[in-house]
Amino acid sequence: MDIHAKLHLLLNERGWTEYKLAKMCGLSESTIANIFRRNATPSFSTLEAICTGFGITLSQFFAENEMVELTPELKKLFEGWLPLTAEQKKAVLQMEQAFSRNTDK
Repeated sequence: MDIHAKLHLLLNERGWTEYKLAKMCGLSESTIANIFRRNATPSFSTLEAICTGFGITLSQFFAENEMVELTPELKKLFEGWLPLTAEQKKAVLQMEQAFSRNTDK
């Protein structure tokens, strides 16, 4: 998906106007209008501000699929996973599957 298509998609998902986007990201209305009406490619810093306005990261903007935010808890979990042996990793996965089965009931 190209940048303009993604921007239109994000606006439509939120029901925002270009004016609302300009206010949310702290850019001028003319900057936003140039992007949409003249098909101008936003600079990196402009796109970063737009993403901030949408409440997403640049990584999320360019992701092909839905991304999961790496919260401090998930980061800690991943860091704890790395030094585990293959046997320990297998045990953790079995435990996670057992927990998942219990929540399905």
